[in-house]
Amino acid sequence: MKLSARVLACAAIVLLMFAGVGCNKLRARDSLNKGVQAYKNAKYEEAIEKFKDAVTYDPTLLNARLYLATAYLAQYVPGVETEENTRLGAQAIEEYQKVLDANPSREQKINSVKGIAYLYLQMKKFDDARNYYLKATEIDPNDPEPYYSVGVIDWTKTYQPRQEERAKLGMKPADSLPAKDKKICAMLRDKNSDAVADGLKMLNKAMELRPDYDDAAAYINLMYRERADIQCDDAEAYKADMKTADDWVDKTMVIKKTKAEKAAQQPGGIVMDQNK
Repeated sequence: MKLSARVLACAAIVLLMFAGVGCNKLRARDSLNKGVQAYKNAKYEEAIEKFKDAVTYDPTLLNARLYLATAYLAQYVPGVETEENTRLGAQAIEEYQKVLDANPSREQKINSVKGIAYLYLQMKKFDDARNYYLKATEIDPNDPEPYYSVGVIDWTKTYQPRQEERAKLGMKPADSLPAKDKKICAMLRDKNSDAVADGLKMLNKAMELRPDYDDAAAYINLMYRERADIQCDDAEAYKADMKTADDWVDKTMVIKKTKAEKAAQQPGGIVMDQNK
């Protein structure tokens, strides 16, 4: 009898434990739902607290942690370097990383990687951003946006040092010729050639995946201008790159016009007054 009583007592304890776990999971779901509602109403601080509660009740509920990261991201203001804003960005990255560390689903993994990449890009931590966008291309090779983002980063990393050196020579950003100091031009060519080549590769990949990607087309134009500027002594190569850049300006305008025409034809789109 004593043994049976002990067995029954142990069973009761186990049942209570499972009941507690079940209750916590229900509380987590309830907090998650309330957090989502607050997030949709742009009540981000309230949403953050609800998502925190959900994570506390059920640490395995990755969607709650993903929403928590997204809520931090929603409050982050790009370009503002205050302590509070920096903290929000860091908290968002930390939560996204915790999702990545917890064997997430493919969609959760993609959202987390792209979220981290975006935040690093806004923080101007270009190498970190580039690495995470490349991870996104590995997870989903058919998504054009990470390729585009890598191309933009490559362009940024070539444009800034080039403009700094040109400014030292008294050249204006609009001056359409390579740096007039041959040593500086050669230095920029050595520094930027790989990034220019990679940027063109990434941007063209984005266009391959999304032929009407006008933003990517615009950056291909800019990247060819970067390549032209490091041709240095090769006048013909310079002219060829500038012509290709101009061609991509035309392509960009055609894409934008086509997209605008399609949008106007959609229900609720802009209707042109034919009488004007």
